Amino acid sequence: MATEYGQGYGLPAGPGQARGAEGRRHRIPAALRAPVEGRAWRELAHVLLSLPISVLLFTYAVTMVSLGAGLLVTFLGVPVLAAALAGCRGIGSVERARARGLLGLDVGEPEPLRLKRQGFMGWIGAVLKSGTSWRALLYSVIHLPWAVLSFAVTVAFWSVGWSLLTYPLWFWVFPMYGSQDGIQLYGDEQRAIYLDNPFEIAVTAGVGLLFTLATPWIVRALTTVDRVMVHGLLGPSRLATRVVELESDRGVVVDTAAADLRRIERDLHDGAQARLVSLAMDLGLAKEKLREDPQVAARMVDEAHGEVKTALQELRDLARGIHPAVLTDRGLDAALSAVASRCTVPVQVEVDLSERPAPAIEGIAYFTVSELLQNVSKHSRATWAAVEVWRSENRLMLQVVDNGVGGASLTRGSGLAGLAERLDAVDGVLVVDSPAGGPTRVTAELPWRAERAR
Repeated sequence: MATEYGQGYGLPAGPGQARGAEGRRHRIPAALRAPVEGRAWRELAHVLLSLPISVLLFTYAVTMVSLGAGLLVTFLGVPVLAAALAGCRGIGSVERARARGLLGLDVGEPEPLRLKRQGFMGWIGAVLKSGTSWRALLYSVIHLPWAVLSFAVTVAFWSVGWSLLTYPLWFWVFPMYGSQDGIQLYGDEQRAIYLDNPFEIAVTAGVGLLFTLATPWIVRALTTVDRVMVHGLLGPSRLATRVVELESDRGVVVDTAAADLRRIERDLHDGAQARLVSLAMDLGLAKEKLREDPQVAARMVDEAHGEVKTALQELRDLARGIHPAVLTDRGLDAALSAVASRCTVPVQVEVDLSERPAPAIEGIAYFTVSELLQNVSKHSRATWAAVEVWRSENRLMLQVVDNGVGGASLTRGSGLAGLAERLDAVDGVLVVDSPAGGPTRVTAELPWRAERAR
């Protein structure tokens, strides 16, 4: 599990990097810079465009579905309804692109149509049975009232805010060219009240400033609902997302198993197998020397005896890497204590489990802690480490802490990233908290499944 310092399990950033990060910080608070940020204007454009687009979507959806429903008494109603749903699917693609460009929301493509048979009738059946089509139709219908509300609130706050904020400017222009006394707050046949003195003008601009500062956050709250609607109705369903995750996890498991098999094969070929071949040759030579020179033969047999011990040790190490016998016989506490004893720094192990988890989960927990302790030995420069294992409801929790230099990261290419992928394949989670300078705290969660009869 190799992790490079300075990148994955790296040293603290240099002075140049620190200055670069400091230069990217905004000195103006977010509340003050929001009205002039690009994000605020993109969200405003999204709200303003939503009303005319929603009118078109609503009109298309209601018209086509009503036409299709009315024609259901004939065969023409079915293809018309299918065409309406297909159009709504295309509308969903446009709305996802608009949300991606203006709201920064990257929504995945929904599951494609699954044609059980080829031809026009197969396509009609696939469109009508697709949940994506009906969700897109629902979006086209319910988005209009929300777009009307968002448009009205946004335009009201935006226009009032900027009008009041710039009131000192146009008060100076309009009375000069229009013979007006300013904004009229009240007027009847006898008197009229205008905002025309410096104090009233300043208060008006101050109120406009408050409206202007609040408008981007109000628009952001309104567009949050748009994000939820686009993600929930136009994105992939939870079932489809889960299927994709399981397919990805299955690929990770297959790749991991293949890599482990290649490692075992390589270790056998380069280690014990090569040593046993050499041992067989030495014993053959010793057999030939036995009559000619018994002393040389005895020495060769003694050397072969040493080779046998070495080969047995290599086989034991290899078996421990596949699945240690102590884990099967005595559980995580004893197995992790054995791993901790081989670490280059003192390790305190605490396992608080009232029962043993399933063998598969137990094995993953063992190898996870083993790899993390190898990382501590090779890269952390720590003087102590601690391992804690406990159960929290339906999760098995693992935590490895060390007082090393820190800088561990889940970036691609590091050993921790590969470990996180392995845990994710069984619905596990790996969290790394490792600030520069340390300490490093790596927490892993695994699903708890109780042990069955072994």
